[in-house]
Amino acid sequence: MAGTMYAEEATDSSATFTAHKNGKGVGGTGGGLLNYLSYGDFRLDDTGFYKSALLFPSGVVLNGDLSKVYPFDPEKVQEDVTHAWYEAEGLQHPYEGTTIPKYTGLQKKSDGMAYLKTDEKYSWIKSPIYDDKRMEVGPLARMVVGVAAGHELITKYVTNFLKRGNLPTTVLFSTIGRTAARAIETELMADEMMKWVDELAANVAAGDDSTWSDFDFEKVSKKTKGAGLAEAPRGGLGHWVKIENGKISNYQAVVPSTWNAAPRDYKGRLGAYEAALIGTKVADPEQPLEIIRTIHSFDPCIACAVHVVDTKGKELGVYKVDTQCNI
Repeated sequence: MAGTMYAEEATDSSATFTAHKNGKGVGGTGGGLLNYLSYGDFRLDDTGFYKSALLFPSGVVLNGDLSKVYPFDPEKVQEDVTHAWYEAEGLQHPYEGTTIPKYTGLQKKSDGMAYLKTDEKYSWIKSPIYDDKRMEVGPLARMVVGVAAGHELITKYVTNFLKRGNLPTTVLFSTIGRTAARAIETELMADEMMKWVDELAANVAAGDDSTWSDFDFEKVSKKTKGAGLAEAPRGGLGHWVKIENGKISNYQAVVPSTWNAAPRDYKGRLGAYEAALIGTKVADPEQPLEIIRTIHSFDPCIACAVHVVDTKGKELGVYKVDTQCNI
């Protein structure tokens, strides 16, 4: 099999973005940015939707420093399109966000092939930024933020994994760590869901069979805005909406794979996928399995950002869908 041993990859700090950037690596192959963001989710009580206790805490961890977690502030979320095929004036908060396509094409070379213009625009994905920093979201981010926040349950499950494998904590900052985080989280969730099913059964037995809350559209403000923030399986998911004259005037979503699969930003800083590949040692360039493993560890969901072109950069099909979903 092409590639080095998994254990060696997970602790090879020389094959990391941080080694390339700072001269001193942290973690192992595929570690990437080491900046992690979690919106927090799975509310455990009824003290108010955004005030209740959380199974997964919200927060930000920077540079892989587990000694400190910063509070998450949704006002610090912005998007940049410097290297995305859109046009916009500077950084935009989702409330003010626009989605105006500006496809600038591919670069033609003498070999007849088409290449991305990585110094210009080269992606249909915008570049989300938090507090002017690039972030990774997803299961690893949730586990890292949980450990940094001293969350008892998350720390227990992560510690058990590390002890069973006799692994250092820094192994989390790698492709293997990102994949393991998804398994750790699955184990944790499976155990917690059994408790939730018991709670549901007890509530129904007590006569509480309500499943939704009444909503009166006549009472919706004529001019307002709001956001819904959650932790989807792939990471932080946010929807922002503005209402003018009782109707939606702007709607923007920043989804997990936008955070992770984004191109460079206005300062030339790499996105999570890009940073995770820096320093990767490929045993066989004809079978770059190490690259595939790292990208797969993020569980990409980017069908909406994929446009089909041939090897010379020619678009093979263009489809427009109107508001009635007619193609």
